[in-house]
Amino acid sequence: MLNKQRSAIGRESSLPAGASEVMTRRHWISRVGCGMGAWALLDLLEREGRSEVLQSLSPRLESPLAAQAPHFPAKAKSVIFLMMAGGPSQMETFDPKPLLNTLHGQRMPESFGTILAQFTDVTRQPLLGCRLGFRECGQAGIPISEAFPALRGQADKLAVIRGCHHDAFNHSPAQYVLTTGQSRLGWPSVGAWITYGLGSEADNLPAMVVLAESDGKLKGGTPCWGNGFLPAIYQGSPIQSQGTPILYLNRQKGMTPKAQREILDFSRWLNLRHSERLASASNELDSRIASYELAFRMQTAAPDAVDIGKESDATRKLYGLEDEKARDFGTRCLIARRLVERGVRFVQVISGSGDSKDWDHHDDAYEGTLRQARKVDQPIAALLQDLEARGLLEQTLIVWSGEFGRTPTSQSATGRDHNPNGFTMWMAGGGIRGGQIVGATDELGLRAVADKVHIHDAHATILSLLGLDHRKLTYLFQGREQRLTDVGGDNDLAARLVSRVRGV
Repeated sequence: MLNKQRSAIGRESSLPAGASEVMTRRHWISRVGCGMGAWALLDLLEREGRSEVLQSLSPRLESPLAAQAPHFPAKAKSVIFLMMAGGPSQMETFDPKPLLNTLHGQRMPESFGTILAQFTDVTRQPLLGCRLGFRECGQAGIPISEAFPALRGQADKLAVIRGCHHDAFNHSPAQYVLTTGQSRLGWPSVGAWITYGLGSEADNLPAMVVLAESDGKLKGGTPCWGNGFLPAIYQGSPIQSQGTPILYLNRQKGMTPKAQREILDFSRWLNLRHSERLASASNELDSRIASYELAFRMQTAAPDAVDIGKESDATRKLYGLEDEKARDFGTRCLIARRLVERGVRFVQVISGSGDSKDWDHHDDAYEGTLRQARKVDQPIAALLQDLEARGLLEQTLIVWSGEFGRTPTSQSATGRDHNPNGFTMWMAGGGIRGGQIVGATDELGLRAVADKVHIHDAHATILSLLGLDHRKLTYLFQGREQRLTDVGGDNDLAARLVSRVRGV
């Protein structure tokens, strides 16, 4: 029996056509031999610097970040989102309330009804007037508080949107609403949606960049610039303003560019082969390949993009880099300008982190607003001025906002509680017609009452300025076509807001 089995192994298979072939010793040796020869040939070609042969063995992979055409002609090409983490008070910044000062120390009128807040019973706490003075600025007479003396000079560039609202009272959920449109985790950020819809014009830099405080401790954390259920290639890339721009970007000691290129080529080939066999993992593998390639190119481009030493002394002074208070945020605003100059689609610049020194002024709305505005006022004014001087403002949309506003009643005597019922956002550049006020809160600044703008409406407006229809920018997830604005985004209101902002 054993001899008969050995004899069968040594013979060619005589199975009928269509039957599965038996692997004979002759087949095994020939196949292994040819395979070893192919690997040897590839090794020789690579040693001769012919690694492109390896790439030609796999189909051409189109980058998921390749620039895409918008749904309709766009006003803006990129966005710089200035996120004031903690929730700046609208009454101390861009929404003066004279009646609030008149009623200082009194109880909220009963006509306002039941009012929810984070830590206080608004109906029982006394009203808190604003100690900051306002001045009507620019030809349009936009009221801006004394906390922003430099920004006052840019008033005619601003479209101040006073009627913003949503329903998240805590910091993290509210930051998720502001950046993703949802108060829960797992949803793509607005920057991720934009890069998914438009791709990037920067071949050697991320499509979405995040410039956070040096401690990086934003209460909402990385979901505020995450990709959610979109492919991983669309998530934001944090960049440091000091030291190595992107962590782990530098090559390992002793690794040459040629050796690294060969490793990437071989890894790409293996991932593509695996992707062809396992369709369910193709998106993830495509994103991984694109990320590896982008990281390789960024090793040269990223250090140059954040090298503000190449800027003139006048530019550095303009951004407040000589001022210890404004230097950090000013550096990041200057880097943001350098990034959009190089084609980066979305830059998120964050003021404030997770400590008590951000915009979360429960203890003293007056001193807190002055302290934080001191850090950002000159850099933001410089950003607007610099972009305009370089011919970039019309194609760059600037958005300023916190995750919510503050209550007109007091907390801890001089502070204010969280208030998502009415707060202020402003936009500039990117086709915006500046020098206007859109919407309003009530006489005490508690609720949005006129031309109310939910965050979904604001997101729809941002997408519209970039040439994207928020109803068409969708991604299939959990059985339905998801979108940034979910089932929201008042189309009539969004259309009116865009028309008014564009000056149509």
